Amino acid sequence: MELEDRVTLTRKLDEVRKWESDQNDLWFWEKLGRLPFVFLDRITPNVVRDKLGTAVDELVAFLENGGKYLVREQDIHTRFQEAFPRKDEQSLETLPINQRPLAQMDKIAAELSESRATFAAVQGATTGFGGIFTLAIDIPLLLGTSLKVLQEMAICYGYDPQDKRERLFIVKCLQFASSDIVGKQAILEELSSFDNPSKERDVLSQLQGWREVVVTYTENFGWKKLFQIVPVAGMLFGAYLNRSSVRDVAETGMMLYRKRRILERLGTEA
Repeated sequence: MELEDRVTLTRKLDEVRKWESDQNDLWFWEKLGRLPFVFLDRITPNVVRDKLGTAVDELVAFLENGGKYLVREQDIHTRFQEAFPRKDEQSLETLPINQRPLAQMDKIAAELSESRATFAAVQGATTGFGGIFTLAIDIPLLLGTSLKVLQEMAICYGYDPQDKRERLFIVKCLQFASSDIVGKQAILEELSSFDNPSKERDVLSQLQGWREVVVTYTENFGWKKLFQIVPVAGMLFGAYLNRSSVRDVAETGMMLYRKRRILERLGTEA
């Protein structure tokens, strides 16, 4: 299978840009999220606040060295090899992922996205059964699933989450998925020049200011979990919230990594 021509790449880029513009409409969670954080802090149980504090620490560790959430790149390579077996002597099996057609990248990314969303729904229903008593277990599990699926999206499009810059991009994707309109626009502007060599200094300054990124994410993430504190009923909220959260995160990763790959190919194409 040959790589895409310029016309195809431009069309796919337009699709990503349409998706970006569609993010300008707040949905229910974001509208509700405009409630004052002071009020939300008062009604947030201590155990949830404690777990959110732990989530901050774990995101910090992920940014610095990958923490406990790094995934195995070889597992993604195996998926590509099994989905697209050798057909001739010039096998795509021997190609690194970043040289594969976008159609292959999209297929594997979509499969992983759906698989992780289903897993998150089961996880949310299980931990939601006990309400506040099991909510503390769910928060780190959902964070871990979100970070792992974003790393998988990175690998699917030929990027290395072992790279510290890529881990910053991943956390920015995580922040984007839970931000309001203003936040999304600001993040898109930051990420638009992520691969620009002349902006390298800006990227380094973002690495130094990671704490704001982490705190913003955990604030937006934490209040949503309050719907899960009621025993038994929390199963429904947990299943729905976890599935939609992971699906949104995976979609964000797919779109933003796809955009980077398309722009790179358009820029290097003769």
